[in-house]
Amino acid sequence: MRKTKITIEVELDENHIPENIFWNAEDAGVEKQETKAALVSVWDDKTMEALRIDLWTKDMPVDHMKRFFHQILVSLGDTYLRATGEEDVTEWMHGTAEEFAEKSAIKM
Repeated sequence: MRKTKITIEVELDENHIPENIFWNAEDAGVEKQETKAALVSVWDDKTMEALRIDLWTKDMPVDHMKRFFHQILVSLGDTYLRATGEEDVTEWMHGTAEEFAEKSAIKM
């Protein structure tokens, strides 16, 4: 069995707030790539629930966070389509993402 590793390194300030976030992905050739936010979800099959790690640096601008969330919502719809083939639900998810963009006043 082949293995690979993806890691996230977080530098915290004295109050345990992320100041810097770096990620590594061996197979993609990514080494200590700086990022301002990371949202990671994993599925716990025993408890039948999603577990999350939500991180962002204290200097990430709010308008960038809004754009990040919008892009995540769109990509969730795309992933849902690949996983289920349900185009009608995907269209609804994409519509919800666009409504989010309008309500949060994202400048596209």
